[in-house]
Amino acid sequence: MAFTNAYPWEWTPADGEAFIAHLRSGGGRRPITMSTGRGYEAMLALFMEVITDPRYGWSQECQSRFGQAPQQIFHEDNRVTHVSEFEGQPHRRPLTYEEVQALFDAADGRAEDKQTRGRKGALTAMRDSALLKTFYAYGLRRKEACRLDLSDLRRNPKAPDYGRFGALLVRFEAWTPRLSISAHQDQDPARHIRRGLFTRSGRTPRRPTGAAAAGRDPAALRR
Repeated sequence: MAFTNAYPWEWTPADGEAFIAHLRSGGGRRPITMSTGRGYEAMLALFMEVITDPRYGWSQECQSRFGQAPQQIFHEDNRVTHVSEFEGQPHRRPLTYEEVQALFDAADGRAEDKQTRGRKGALTAMRDSALLKTFYAYGLRRKEACRLDLSDLRRNPKAPDYGRFGALLVRFEAWTPRLSISAHQDQDPARHIRRGLFTRSGRTPRRPTGAAAAGRDPAALRR
């Protein structure tokens, strides 16, 4: 309403398109992405769908009181996807398989180097290496990784070779759990999770179990 200076029953498709274009251009703030714009469109379209549905009586009430009924403001021809179907961000391209492998090799090499030299930080480097592989193996977000605990690791009957590390209980926002199943065909992720989180006996945790307890937070994981 602040953008159009009009009530919802006065909104037009042109208003909807102008609003998203305003947000995409920055509008005095950080420009939204294509995917965010598409999400805003979906929410507004759903809102307009409700108030234009004759079963709820809003259209009739608005027509009776204000002489104008609400209309759907988004359609196939004025959605953000008609500007560009590509939602990616060029400066945030995904890593190639070779780059991912190089990252893992560097993390492993750092841990092995500290172990070989008897330097401090070997356990921390092993933990970081295991965390990177856990990100990749289970498709985690940063906050989800921060909330992990050893008790979240599960057996997966579809991947018995993984042992205790075939599935992972992941917590979304508000601690809503989901079960993430590793789709990898080898045991490398499970092997490194075991190596990074347990002592050589395979039973005793090295240190506080949660990633957050290990000093990890979303801001730190971004670096």
